[in-house]
Amino acid sequence: MSTRESAGVEAEEAEPKPPAALQPGPSRPFPRPWTACSAWIRRRRAEHPAAVEALSVTVTVLAAALVVAALVMPNSVGQLEPSQFVRVPAEAVIGAAVMIALPRRPRVVLAAVSGVALAAMTVLNALDMGFKQYLGRGFNVVLDWSLFGDAESYLEDSLGRTKTLAAVAGVIAVVLLLFVLLALSMVRLSNLLARHPGIATRGTLVAGVVWITSSSLGLQLSGVPLAADNTATALKAQAHLVSATLKDEAEFRKVAKVDAFGNTPGSQLVPDLRGKDMIFTFIESYGRSAVEDPIMAPGVDSTLDARTKALAKAGFHAKSGWLTSATYGGSSWLGHSTTMSGLWISNQQRYRTVMASDHMSLTDAFKKTGAFDTVGVMPGVQKGWPEQKWYGLDKVYNAFELGYKGPKFSWSTMPDQYTLQQYQDRVHSKKPADGKSRMSFLILTSSHTPWAPIPKMVGWDQLGDGSVFNGIEKAGNPASYTLTDDRHSKEEYGKSVQYTVTALTQWLERYGNENTVLVFLGDHQPNAHVSGNHASRDVPVSIVAKDPKVLDKLANWNWTDGLRPAHNAPVWQMSAFRDRFLTAFGSTPHPKTN
Repeated sequence: MSTRESAGVEAEEAEPKPPAALQPGPSRPFPRPWTACSAWIRRRRAEHPAAVEALSVTVTVLAAALVVAALVMPNSVGQLEPSQFVRVPAEAVIGAAVMIALPRRPRVVLAAVSGVALAAMTVLNALDMGFKQYLGRGFNVVLDWSLFGDAESYLEDSLGRTKTLAAVAGVIAVVLLLFVLLALSMVRLSNLLARHPGIATRGTLVAGVVWITSSSLGLQLSGVPLAADNTATALKAQAHLVSATLKDEAEFRKVAKVDAFGNTPGSQLVPDLRGKDMIFTFIESYGRSAVEDPIMAPGVDSTLDARTKALAKAGFHAKSGWLTSATYGGSSWLGHSTTMSGLWISNQQRYRTVMASDHMSLTDAFKKTGAFDTVGVMPGVQKGWPEQKWYGLDKVYNAFELGYKGPKFSWSTMPDQYTLQQYQDRVHSKKPADGKSRMSFLILTSSHTPWAPIPKMVGWDQLGDGSVFNGIEKAGNPASYTLTDDRHSKEEYGKSVQYTVTALTQWLERYGNENTVLVFLGDHQPNAHVSGNHASRDVPVSIVAKDPKVLDKLANWNWTDGLRPAHNAPVWQMSAFRDRFLTAFGSTPHPKTN
């Protein structure tokens, strides 16, 4: 045998055999996967020690960065700055101290559980960001889960089903990945601390001293405190919110049972409006920003002034003021129900409570007089609407009952001009068979986000079944035009408000009569992409009539003449409108308490 052959045999004999756990046998035909993986890693480490060490360090650094980023992550878009992520989190210091002291098994379990909990808080922070950006408030872990279905429907209407499904799948995948990565990162870091207890202890002490010193002296970096306790603060805030929400439910049930006009006989409700053609109309997302923002206001104000003059030529006059909405950026039904109930309905729990109660709505007050038929026109309703009973509406026309054959405009099922013409043809042009007057409740939707594409006015005699809007919709901007650009959002939102105001007031010119009384208002401000992060919740409200006696009843309200409320016009809570309106038109209070 040659020398080389002898060396080869010796090398083969010198190579260590796999552990018994990796050797096939009658009781273990295949190796355990995790043992095989560990063996593979050991071999690679032996073959490429420098590369494996570099990879290990990189993974550890990334794990630490992910954990720290999650711990110091703010819960609002406005605070997403680099300086927020170079802070010293108190939770990391305390967590490190605990991990160093624990034995292996409880340490690993605690690390994994802590990673999952941190991932959950990170998701809640992200939800807070989104809710503050779009709804002007944080996410409520008790009440807001039901809104995800509405959000998905909105995306599907705006982007299409395929893109929406892809987006939802992507979000779910990212969330699951976040939970896995944070759990693994926490375990890895805890193992690192356990392997180097001396260095870990000294480092933890130093970090603790830095945190205490920074907190005591108020040290800052680019205006941001160096000492952070974001996660603990967020957890405390969520616990307080849950407690307050549960407490609010019980308290609001008591409030909803009290009604200043709950026992008023029908004969004593709105006697000064008998014989009138009453119309209550909400304009989607019509807020103060439309009238005062430097980008939207020039076009909107010009339209309001021009339409005021046009109505005056037709014999109509208006008074306008401001109402502070119970919602912002969305959840329009909260604004509708707050206005009509006289209660502050600022969340879904309160909404459900009122809808299940016998608290009288303003629209139901007209029904209770026995002198009005009541009807609703709801182009945004595409499923069962049990709220009809609470609103006291004899008949409701939803999106499928208006004969529309044209295209949707993103979320909006049909243009407002078409809705108004259908209201005219199906309802307003027909007198009630029993000789009563009529009270109508309309929700106009063309100014609903994302404001692209938006419809344009066409000849009233050209509306037909709505097919005339096919070309307008195709020529309009895609939803992405406003979803990705705040300037575009502002411009297109302003145009959508101009469109709806024009359609509504032109309808009034064409079809209003001596007895018509139109009340129209916004349900809430548009989201922060349009109104800004610190916008008020005010919305314009106008009352329009030909009969001067109607507006004379509002003389002590000090509202502005015309459709455009002055900047310093009175501002009321939206919940104050019902009782003020009932009182102004002669209703007699007869309180109801249970």
